[in-house]
Order: sequence, then structure tokens, then C-alpha cells
Amino acid sequence: MPAERLVYVVDDDEAVRESLSALLEANSYTVRTFALARDFLGAAPTLRPGCLIADIRMPGMDGLELQRQLTERAFNFPLIVITGHGDVPLAVRAMKVGAIDFIEKPFAAAAIVASVDAGLARLATTGDEDPLAATALARLALLSPREREVLQGLLAGLPNKSIAYDLAISPRTVEIHRARVMDKMGARSLSELIRMSLAAGLKPRP
Repeated sequence: MPAERLVYVVDDDEAVRESLSALLEANSYTVRTFALARDFLGAAPTLRPGCLIADIRMPGMDGLELQRQLTERAFNFPLIVITGHGDVPLAVRAMKVGAIDFIEKPFAAAAIVASVDAGLARLATTGDEDPLAATALARLALLSPREREVLQGLLAGLPNKSIAYDLAISPRTVEIHRARVMDKMGARSLSELIRMSLAAGLKPRP
């Protein structure tokens, strides 16, 4: 079983585990599932390198705490968090402490596969240097001060209306700035935009 094609799925919802397993196995990945984060953490020392997909909200230990524990113990499992729409701020926190991506429910098959491929590619990369950082920094420099303020709102997980209120502008103006930010950063999704922003060293406001 080649390590570079190994994926671990951690979710307390059996239906989610089964659907992700079916999707990934159909795309030639080897999948192992766990119902609880604690079960995965206990098995981690004996597991072969692979990509990890975990729900951000689970009973007992959630996906964010799982990421913290893995980091503290120096286990290298590139983590993709699955999140509901309202959990975007939590997902941003997970990415800040090392998760590589988040995918909102209901997730598209292509998004899962692309994210897993990115995680496995990271496992194969030697060294700690993030090749995304230089590109992200250059693109971040293209943003206007107002666009950076909108980006900070997105990093905080705020909806357009809240960003508009905070900046004393209209929601429509926020939408325009948001589209420009996505275009200038070369991001195709909110998760990609957040990943690039964090790579460039932009920190979410507390």
C-alpha cells in the first residue's frame, strides 16, 4: 500500500465516513476511517504517512484540538477540516495552527480530491519552506488598503453584511472588493484565499 496514496478519515457521522471512503477509493486512494479523534490520535504513532480529513465538530475531541495534539507530538498528517458554513472562523483557526485546507459542507467530490492531492504533495516535499509564501506575499502587495480590510474580515469569518457594517460601507461594495481580492490573489475559493493569506503571514484579528 503506497504511503503517498493513504488517506485517514475521522468523523463521528458514519454516513460521512462511508461516502468519503467510497469517493476516495473510487479515485484509487487507500482509506482508513475512525469514528473519534481520540481513536485516531491513539493509533497515530503506528500509522503510515498519509493525508487526514477530519470534521471540525466532533464529540469529545474536535478537529481543532486534534490538530493541536498532532502538532504538539510532531506527527505529520496534512489535515483537511470539514466544516459547516457557520464554522468558517473555526476552520480559519485550524489553518492558522497548521491545517492545509477546509472544505464546507456539502462538499464537491472534485474539491475533496484536489485537497487530498495537495496534502499528499506536501508529504512528499522535503524541508519546511512553503513554496506558496513568496507568491502569496507578492499578490498581497497588490491589494489596496480597503481590500486588505475586507480580506481581514473574511479571515475573521465575517459575512459581507458584518464587514460592511464594520467598515461603514454597503454590502454591495464589500462584494465588489471581495471579488477584486479573489482576483488579485488568484484564489478560486475562500479556503484557497485564506490559505494564501496565512502563507503570506497575514494574521486573523483576535
